[in-house]
Amino acid sequence: MPFVRFCRLAQIAGLIIATAGGAAPAVALDKVRFGTNWVAEAEHGGFYQAVADGTYRKYGLDVTIVPGGPNVNNRILLPVGKLDFYMSANTLQAFDAVENNIPTVTVAAAFQKDPQVLLAHPGQGIEKLDDLKKLTLFVSKEGMATYFQWLKADFGFDERKVKPYTFNPQPFLADKTSAMQGYVTSEPFAVETIGKIKPKVFLLADHGFSPYSTLIETRRDLVENKPDLVQRFIDASIIGWYNYLYHDNAAANALIKTHNPEMSDALIAYSVDKMKAYGIVDSGDTLTLGIGAMTDARTKSFFDTMVRAGVAKPELDFRRSYSLQFVNKKVGLNLRPKN
Repeated sequence: MPFVRFCRLAQIAGLIIATAGGAAPAVALDKVRFGTNWVAEAEHGGFYQAVADGTYRKYGLDVTIVPGGPNVNNRILLPVGKLDFYMSANTLQAFDAVENNIPTVTVAAAFQKDPQVLLAHPGQGIEKLDDLKKLTLFVSKEGMATYFQWLKADFGFDERKVKPYTFNPQPFLADKTSAMQGYVTSEPFAVETIGKIKPKVFLLADHGFSPYSTLIETRRDLVENKPDLVQRFIDASIIGWYNYLYHDNAAANALIKTHNPEMSDALIAYSVDKMKAYGIVDSGDTLTLGIGAMTDARTKSFFDTMVRAGVAKPELDFRRSYSLQFVNKKVGLNLRPKN
């Protein structure tokens, strides 16, 4: 039964009970636990918005956000039932779940573009992605196993130019002939704040690295047995993202800072601005299908890219990693500003 019709029937039932002289019972909300993959930040804003402004409650959900962090692995709590939904980093994690027979599936993509960037110093003649090949590159272990393999396969980058990235910008700031990985929504802000320079920013998504990012992942049994709950969580999250990006997000930001007291207003504002400027959440297919959109063609294209780069096995049944059952329904399109 569609959720709107369910609510209408509940209202009618309440009126009948009230007319009969009794008080209408409170409608029980479905409790949902949603785990993120990092500490609270603006990149999780749409979900916090849906909590803070009551959107989840309007959809019959009592949602608890369980923040991740450097010493927290929320992903393992999803398949064992400790979480109902999880924010996975990108499409590659969904491929990994299929390869390892983990009974999870991605059901929406909050980010159309992975925020991964490489940063270079200004004034060093670095104008295009190819120019980065001559620099020392600070790349994390995870980055070496994923996007760097694509850089090698499609652009001819050399692992011998790489040094370990330890999530500290100081080595990059000290070496003008280096480049550093980061997220477009955070590391450039840190470099500008600490180093007092405006770095050259290369968003890998704009150069062909095309996974979805910040995906909503759930268990297959929840999709099969409680599809209405899954649909309501996704629809409410989508509306949360529209409201967070384009409308009053003060309450969401206050909740983010409650979960992460180290988060500053300046970084939140910077992150929101860059998500909008680069189309991280709302671009491409979302312009017609709505935030959260995913397509078969886009996923296949990325899978083929990862096979070519040696990251994914060609025999992997990647189509089992995701479902389009709950997205592409144009939910919330009316909330996007007209101009």
